[in-house]
Amino acid sequence: MATVSGITVVLNCKDVVHDRHWLAVEYIWVLVPYMTYDIYVMYLCHWHKSLERGVAETKHSLASVRSFLLQERLMVTHHLFILVVLTPVTQHFRGELGDFFVGCIFIAELSTPFVSLGKILVQLKMQDTLLHKVNGILILVTFFLCRILLFPFMYAAYARQVGIPIYMVPFRIPLHCNIANASLIAPQLYWFRLICRKAARLYGGSPADKSR
Repeated sequence: MATVSGITVVLNCKDVVHDRHWLAVEYIWVLVPYMTYDIYVMYLCHWHKSLERGVAETKHSLASVRSFLLQERLMVTHHLFILVVLTPVTQHFRGELGDFFVGCIFIAELSTPFVSLGKILVQLKMQDTLLHKVNGILILVTFFLCRILLFPFMYAAYARQVGIPIYMVPFRIPLHCNIANASLIAPQLYWFRLICRKAARLYGGSPADKSR
């Protein structure tokens, strides 16, 4: 849904700065409860795994929440950044500018179903199947295209709009835009590194490595 909404916005905003599309505003109200629910689900997964290992109490506690926040601090920070910073910026502080770029951020979710499917296949002990290997390739491709190359694409779109070289864009846009983009791409680069390491084990490692 996020990707379809994002593509719709991007294709309909010819002027990347001033063109408007209603999905760029309204889809945020789908994104907010999703991100909130996703944090809760991540906590439940962490708690159940800890319970299976015998390192969690049978009832939820502050200790289990603290353990979750420590282990998943990067992912939780990423979600909270979207909820606390990007949501008010998107809904209020940007005014009527930049629907195109909001649509681009929506497209980043294209890789999420493949990442989730990969975790499901591992839980089902299907990490040695062709489906898991094909899904691994799809994760690499969609993550690289929609979460890494997405940012150069946005800068290139703005450069084309105003008629300047792409390397001049960081010096022409407001500083807070560069900071926001850097804050978003930094964890993506870290996760992409982890995905590449997992892919190296999947396609070249031992069966024991593939189950990790």
